[in-house]
Amino acid sequence: MTQEHLQNIDLSEEPAKQLSVNPQKFMLWLAIVSIAMMFAGWTSGYLVRKAEGNWHEFELPSIFMYSTAILIVSSIFMHIAVLAAKKDNFNTLRIAISITFAFGIAFLIMQWWGFADLVQNQLHFSGSDVASSWIYVFVGIHGLHIISGLVVLLVSLVSAFRLSINAKSLTRIQLCATYWHFLDILWLYLFFFLFINR
Repeated sequence: MTQEHLQNIDLSEEPAKQLSVNPQKFMLWLAIVSIAMMFAGWTSGYLVRKAEGNWHEFELPSIFMYSTAILIVSSIFMHIAVLAAKKDNFNTLRIAISITFAFGIAFLIMQWWGFADLVQNQLHFSGSDVASSWIYVFVGIHGLHIISGLVVLLVSLVSAFRLSINAKSLTRIQLCATYWHFLDILWLYLFFFLFINR
């Protein structure tokens, strides 16, 4: 290599940085994709079974509409919690997570009342009434995921009181928010899917 070539080499260039993904965020997104595919498969199965005929049309309990609104509001407070964490506004962070948690509990209670309404209207989880059985599967499995979301919220709330969540340590609250918003979007999908295809 000639001296002229050596002079043209820019020694100040840094090696290209490799992109890295937070393993916790990667695992969360992997779980989200898996859950989404599971419900996509079930909703496809629902449409196939409905097309076969012998389908009992049903009305969704009206309380499901109110529980949907509750879940949307909870997501707004979850977003407020993330913004507060970024600004080290610890009081707002704790209040916002607490409200999100309370609304999550309210959502579950209202879903339970929805189940009671289904039973009262003779819509049971049974092989003889396939249509209503699908509702129990969708709402019940989503409810289990909401419970897991509440556990994540509770862990974040405890972390907020211990000041473990702050502007320099946002991973936990970001993971919590991503999962909670996903559960909100998933319920909106299920609610409108069932409303249109009942």
